[in-house]
Amino acid sequence: MARETTYLELSQDDGGAHKFYEVTVDGTAVSVRYGRIGAGGQLQSSSFPSAEKARAAAAKKIGEKVRKGYAPAVQGGRAARSVTRRQVTSAPSTARSVAPVLWRFRTGSSAFGIHVDEDRCWVGNQAGDVYTLSHGGEVLARYSLPDGVKCLVADEFWIYAGCDDGTVYDLSSKVPFGAYAIAADVDIYWLDIHEGVLNVSDVNGGLTVIDHEDEHQWSRKSSGNSAWMVRADERAVFHGHSGGVTAYAADGSGQLWHTKTPGGVLFGWQEDHAVYAGTVRNSVQRLSKATGAVEASYACDAAVYSCATSPDGRHVFAGDSSSSVYCFDADGRRLWKLGTGGGSALSMQYLDERLYLVTTDGSLVCVDASEQAIAAAQQGSVPAPMDVKSAAALPVFTPAASASAVATVSMAAVTADPAGGVVVECVQQGGRMRVQVVSGGFEPSWNVQFPRGIREAGARYVVDGLHPASGGFYRVRGEIRRLV
Repeated sequence: MARETTYLELSQDDGGAHKFYEVTVDGTAVSVRYGRIGAGGQLQSSSFPSAEKARAAAAKKIGEKVRKGYAPAVQGGRAARSVTRRQVTSAPSTARSVAPVLWRFRTGSSAFGIHVDEDRCWVGNQAGDVYTLSHGGEVLARYSLPDGVKCLVADEFWIYAGCDDGTVYDLSSKVPFGAYAIAADVDIYWLDIHEGVLNVSDVNGGLTVIDHEDEHQWSRKSSGNSAWMVRADERAVFHGHSGGVTAYAADGSGQLWHTKTPGGVLFGWQEDHAVYAGTVRNSVQRLSKATGAVEASYACDAAVYSCATSPDGRHVFAGDSSSSVYCFDADGRRLWKLGTGGGSALSMQYLDERLYLVTTDGSLVCVDASEQAIAAAQQGSVPAPMDVKSAAALPVFTPAASASAVATVSMAAVTADPAGGVVVECVQQGGRMRVQVVSGGFEPSWNVQFPRGIREAGARYVVDGLHPASGGFYRVRGEIRRLV
């Protein structure tokens, strides 16, 4: 039986969709490749008892897409939609002393993504690489994603990477998978996730909100553009752009307040009762979450690329475009300014008297921010930083729906419910495909956050672990395999 391939595209004039869907039948095997036009996309494969059943399954998939507006096309006939990469400059620091850097890891490409928790440090770069390191500077693992990493965010103990390909990948288990697919017309600048709800800010000053099942909830267009800040909590979404910071009700019911900032917002941070906006006009503004009132201002000597706070808000940190890092007290008094020793900090996070930076030269830097170390640095005494190397045998994890992982992870067939696994099933509800738990002991009304590309009516999967999320749904934590 000859190999048969059907290639479809959906490209709308208003920019609402720009994606492809390709189905290949090869004997008893069916593979589906999908994604943004011009990108490599993601791959999902299935096997069937006979060639006839394989062709029938492929025809069903194609029919579903045609009914949604997809049409036959010639691959390469339409160009990929452009992606805006952040253009930054970095001047030498004007500080007289250098920060006490404990270790430095060079990722090999410009980096924006950072997340630091009690267990490890995460850094994601423009080449699509995400590395995890110990707090001591040992490289533990590497994830290879299909496109550049815009940012890394955490939601409870789940970690997500937002990429230029429009996909947000869940990195919480050994093998990552695409948890959210952002519409092709949304040129991602930054994102945040709270209780499974994804908030995306974009180049045009737009804000898009998507729920845990990857379904659009609401969107707004703020008064400015270049929205580099989005932070969310249970009450509101805080959107920073060229015109200032705008707060919207979490349910999308309306705008709560808008505060104009001195210059466009380049970065945002939040604590329980305040949001912090780093601006192009050399300052960080602390705004009340309740009213938007400016509670304090932290003056730097150049445009602010990043900011963070200690957990109690006692100290506020900032990184500028001239390779300097600052510390202020809560009221705005500058306590110190030091050079980074290697580029400007594009993102930062503070934990346990250490300040972690990702810089314009693509490095993850660990700074000793204790009072003793800073005092010594101001006198010119700093440790020799350790230059962290990546081990040659470092494990590399790729998304579960990619060609290199699909055979052994995402669709590996099993014939019975394995011990310890949890069985889930794809079901049609109100015209939408839901994933629900079949195994006992779980709340039957809760749905599962599950890769959209492998959802198929009636299909059952076994996952190694499901964990309840505070938003009232289950998240996958482990391997996904199809039951046949």
